[in-house]
Amino acid sequence: MARFRNTSSMISFPSFSGATRQLVIANLAVFFILLLMRYAAPQAALLAMGSLSLTPALVFHGWIWQLVTYSFLDVSVLHVAFNMLTLWFIGWYLESSKGRRWFLQIYFLGAAGGALLGCLLSYTHLFRASPGSTTVGSDAALFAVLAAFAVLFGDLEMYMFPLPINIKARYLVIVYMLLDVAFLLAGGPALGYFTLLAGALMGFLYAKQAPRRGLVVSGPYFDLRNRYYRWKRRKAARKFEVYMRKQNRDLHFDQEGRYIDPDEKRDPDDRKWMN
Repeated sequence: MARFRNTSSMISFPSFSGATRQLVIANLAVFFILLLMRYAAPQAALLAMGSLSLTPALVFHGWIWQLVTYSFLDVSVLHVAFNMLTLWFIGWYLESSKGRRWFLQIYFLGAAGGALLGCLLSYTHLFRASPGSTTVGSDAALFAVLAAFAVLFGDLEMYMFPLPINIKARYLVIVYMLLDVAFLLAGGPALGYFTLLAGALMGFLYAKQAPRRGLVVSGPYFDLRNRYYRWKRRKAARKFEVYMRKQNRDLHFDQEGRYIDPDEKRDPDDRKWMN
């Protein structure tokens, strides 16, 4: 169990609310559903795990949902318990400080971005990595959250039960990272550690570069959509110009694909065009 301390406040058990609660409940729900499936329908459980786990060879053959779904699969009771407790404490602190959108973006960026980078690294075959290997777990998303916490609140002191010592957040996260690098060098599952470390990198970069309340996704989306519609309109206008020239009629459209009325260019005092 973790406790956080700075010079002005002490935080023990935070509020269980918001997006943090939703993520914790979602992870626990998936864990217990799969646990029950292993007893009631073992074949269905194996099929679900094979379809939802992260396998680089399948991701690059169109199974892109695995970039997210793997992060909701935890196979060990202790593993999911430790991860969800950490997510509760650290996630609540980040969400209350930076907002719901910021927190959700960094969580899923760590999960999906870490998975994608881990899949790419698996093709290098470093540390015996293989595109056919598989990994699961919320570690990449969790380490993205931890890295962001270390960037933003690095001087906050953390007490880790049962050790009677306190350590600053940035140093604790560095210790975790070094331990994972050591496990990787010692022959641990390469894809899992690639994904975890890449998730931490995503969290670090997001905390450094993202706006105060997170990226606004709707703005770029609508801008891209409008650009596409303008391109289609210009393309249709050029085709129509060619068609009308074949009919001995000369029509013109502007750069946005809008029709230019020739009468709008005439001198209002010029009556020559009238019958």
